[in-house]
Amino acid sequence: MGSKTTAEILVEGLAVNGIETLFCLPGVQNDDFFDALHKSGAPRPVHTRHEQGSAYMALGAALATGKPQAYCVVPGPGFLNTTAALCTAYAVNAPVLALVGQIPEAAIGKGFGLLHEIPDQLGIMERLTKSAARITGAADAAVKITDAFRQLRNGCAKPVALECAMTTWRDAAPFDRPLEKALREPVEIDLDAIGAAARILGAARRPMIVVGGGALEAGAAVRELAEMLQAPVISSRNGRGVLDSRHYLSHTMPAGHALWKDADAVIAIGSRLQTQRQHWGTDDGLKIIHLDCDRAALARIAPCDVAVLADAAAGTAALIDKLHGVNAARVSREDEMAVLKAAFDKTFRQTVGPQVALLEAIRNALPDDGIFVEELTQIGYVSRFAFPAYGPRTFLSSGYQGTLGWGLATALGAKVAMPDRKIVSIAGDGGFMFNVQELATAVQHRIAVTIVVLNDNAYGNVKRMQQENYAGRTIASDLANPDFVALAEAFGARGMQVNSPDELSRAIAASFEDEDGPTLIEVPCGEFPSPWGLVQLPRQRGALSA
Repeated sequence: MGSKTTAEILVEGLAVNGIETLFCLPGVQNDDFFDALHKSGAPRPVHTRHEQGSAYMALGAALATGKPQAYCVVPGPGFLNTTAALCTAYAVNAPVLALVGQIPEAAIGKGFGLLHEIPDQLGIMERLTKSAARITGAADAAVKITDAFRQLRNGCAKPVALECAMTTWRDAAPFDRPLEKALREPVEIDLDAIGAAARILGAARRPMIVVGGGALEAGAAVRELAEMLQAPVISSRNGRGVLDSRHYLSHTMPAGHALWKDADAVIAIGSRLQTQRQHWGTDDGLKIIHLDCDRAALARIAPCDVAVLADAAAGTAALIDKLHGVNAARVSREDEMAVLKAAFDKTFRQTVGPQVALLEAIRNALPDDGIFVEELTQIGYVSRFAFPAYGPRTFLSSGYQGTLGWGLATALGAKVAMPDRKIVSIAGDGGFMFNVQELATAVQHRIAVTIVVLNDNAYGNVKRMQQENYAGRTIASDLANPDFVALAEAFGARGMQVNSPDELSRAIAASFEDEDGPTLIEVPCGEFPSPWGLVQLPRQRGALSA
């Protein structure tokens, strides 16, 4: 019987569970782990210039693939630098493993003031993840790493964290069997609940489907269900692409809001249904069915008429089977839906035309399977409802967390995981500077992403709200910026500046011809029209859920 160290077991556990790239920033508490990684040769390390970049890259890779991804950093400030990405992964249900070092085991919790020591690091992890654990030695390392991936692959996807003390990496124990991959276990479907849901939907005159990030693997089943019911499919920002935007039943939130008042039954698939319940309102004339793999989500906001605990794809497929016997005869709503699409397209162009023009320029240049990474910027807000998404995992959003500055590093991770895809990340001049240092990472590792920076020399949304709400008074919202083109070139990236949507489309197309590294495209701009009238929509019916 041979023996292995904790570090060797962890490295093997990552590889066995499909981790091909480890996004990382090494440091003294993890030196023994990285030595084991060097000896193994896999996973491949991609090191960043800031810990937050490592975590955002793992997040981007997880969002683009739907598969577990991992990052590794030192404890204390290193770990804390990743927590914005961790809470974003939690918000958007991304399977990210945080592998974090720790001070010597005997000193944990003693407050000695050792390098990178913070109070209760594990407790902080527990509050930002689905589960968190401390590896105490080689004897339990295999169990802990396997359980971490079991957590990542089962139930509702959320981040998971493991910490390991610097004195524990070298701990060795007998180990004579290879690690096994943690598998996804099917969720048992309540067929009685499925039957009740089928009866409600089958009898509904104007049913609706709302999809979120939990439905990204259920696109084919959602399309079949929608066509059976002739039900419009309303996607949240995290559900974009579940149904191709070109399908006549595919709509974004503003159209969903217009339809909400007349709907008599709605099924939420992998969606919290938060906006509809807490802003649009419900009443006794609307039956609500909630299908989700997260039991807690089914009753989090308010009770529903039928709760179905199931994976989105399997649950929707079971629902389709039950519907065959109870579905009312349906007349195609294609003409009605085409009129609705045209009306909102006109509204978007009239209300936020400058943003729509830029988004069209990006969409025209981006292949159908290209990935668009939105940001907290003026065209980013509009993209949530006006940027067509043709497939799942092609529109990446930070969801309700609204994580300013996440876009560049997230896009890099998506490209590493999906090297054959074209990727465009947008940013305002404010948010872009949060992770500008990762241009160096992109150059060093030859990660070919295209970054579009909209430069208005301000935190534009903050400034507008100050002007509108405080009689034109502004504070702490103007910015002094570098020459972004020269900055990109100083990093070794390609830099360009454009001044129109047509120029932007051509520049993006040109950037795709270079697969050796990143391209930054600066778009100088002024104040954009406000998008918020199309985002913050009023009550349509009944009461609001708490």
